[in-house]
Amino acid sequence: MALKRRAKISPMFSMASMTDLIFLLLIFFMITSTMVSPNAIKVLLPQGKQQTSAKPLTRVIIDKELRCYAAFGNEKERPLSIDELAPFLQECAAREPEMYVALYADEAVPYREIVKVLNIANENKFKMVLATRGK
Repeated sequence: MALKRRAKISPMFSMASMTDLIFLLLIFFMITSTMVSPNAIKVLLPQGKQQTSAKPLTRVIIDKELRCYAAFGNEKERPLSIDELAPFLQECAAREPEMYVALYADEAVPYREIVKVLNIANENKFKMVLATRGK
């Protein structure tokens, strides 16, 4: 007498749960990647007591070797001289008239370099935000 198995084991593998998992991971990484603002230039910011809630649209970065970089929105920072900074900021203001300019200067940068950027912003009536690190 031959015995028959009641439940057959299928050699097929269902990918439905795997695609759900990959889809959820994709959504997670897409959301978290928009929250991170990568800053590839190493700048040690001075200590500050208060934080601003304004979202700057333009970033000006001065590192400890006194190299100047600037970027608009989510664009990648590009190296600029102080003389090229004023036309760049004017171009950004033409694209977005209500922009804020965030100045990220390393704490080792002499104050005269910061004042040069502040003077450019003052002459062109730009709203400036000095970036510091929190407590």
